[in-house]
Amino acid sequence: MSLFTRKRLFRALIVLVALWLLYLLFIGVSRWWAGRAPVQQVEASAELIAKGRYLADAADCAACHTAPDGAPFAGGVPLASPFGTLYGTNITSDPDHGIGRYTAEEFFEAMTEGKSRVGYRLYPAMPYVSYRAITREDSDAIYAYLMTRPAVKQANTDHDLRFPANFRLGLYGWDLLFGGDPIAPVSEGASPEWQRGRYLVDVLGHCGECHTPRGFLGHMDQDRPLVGNPELGLFAAPDITPQGLAARGWDRKALARYLATGVAGHAVASDEMLLVVNLSTSRLDETDVDAMTTYLLGDTPPDAVPMASGMPVAASGDVRQTYMNLCSGCHGRNARGVPNVAVALHGNSSVRDPDPHNLLVAILDGLPEHDFPGAARMQDMPGFGDELDDEQVADLATWLRQRHGGQEVPVDAASVRALRGRAGH
Repeated sequence: MSLFTRKRLFRALIVLVALWLLYLLFIGVSRWWAGRAPVQQVEASAELIAKGRYLADAADCAACHTAPDGAPFAGGVPLASPFGTLYGTNITSDPDHGIGRYTAEEFFEAMTEGKSRVGYRLYPAMPYVSYRAITREDSDAIYAYLMTRPAVKQANTDHDLRFPANFRLGLYGWDLLFGGDPIAPVSEGASPEWQRGRYLVDVLGHCGECHTPRGFLGHMDQDRPLVGNPELGLFAAPDITPQGLAARGWDRKALARYLATGVAGHAVASDEMLLVVNLSTSRLDETDVDAMTTYLLGDTPPDAVPMASGMPVAASGDVRQTYMNLCSGCHGRNARGVPNVAVALHGNSSVRDPDPHNLLVAILDGLPEHDFPGAARMQDMPGFGDELDDEQVADLATWLRQRHGGQEVPVDAASVRALRGRAGH
């Protein structure tokens, strides 16, 4: 490397360090100044507070801001990402750790622009890319509801992010690149129900944050809205486009029941989706649930595809015996399931999915006990990752998909091996 090149690199490094120090100074001064801002006092009618509570449920605020066994909206929820772990923040009316000094205008800017009143940018784990289309009226109602809840003096947990994601200044560039990406509609329609459903799904419910695949910088791929995201976590977020839903046997009636209760004839909500049902969609009125299904399937929904029957099953007697030994006690000899015990596997949405990801994870890692809204529940399922090798898991998944899901393509051991590491077996 020439002396000239080394000098240029050294100067660039000096500039970067100077910018970083200036940014830290800016943040420090902003935080000091923000701490001197007056505590906001909000008076709101019972009707506005009730509306704000409903909208906060529709926006699924509790999922990220209420920790298990924690105070409502006091933060501390770990949010895993490819860049490290973020933690949901305190959004109670506490003035020091929460939003107690936010004005309604500043709250709206945080919701729709990812802009903190202190001056720094919010990480897009706060789904402002989706929320940017929220109406000011709805934002003000949520603000009134949160500001009239009890203040919780709980400090926020520092994010645990790897470089360069921990370099918050880079979020200004991220927002320029991706913060304004339009969210294309996933279905065709124009009815008032379709329009309301689009607002509930794409904006308040921010469904695309999980169900839309992401690029290498963590941005939603808006060219493929809601086609599914296999990198969400241990479980994949499935395809919920009209075509993807219809291919797995979903129609409006079944989808509405699933959103309202977490239980449908051929599926139960699990993992992150169970949280969504329990904390959000089950709390919506029937009209809004129907609007969501109208949007997800379109004003003219495709017909639910019947499951292929008469499919040749390329499986040995050993695989059938594996099912009888490990699965039939709960799911039944005919895989029809038992209410409040085990979900039906015959025609199951995950078994019918062209991507065997979630079926394999369930076999490897099992499922915890599920409590659904109301009295419905499902007992826990043990994982068999320590009992079955990769070939055995692949053979069992193939047999289930061919016999009970109409999926001809076999599962290979390599797919199991890739997921086994993620499942911890």
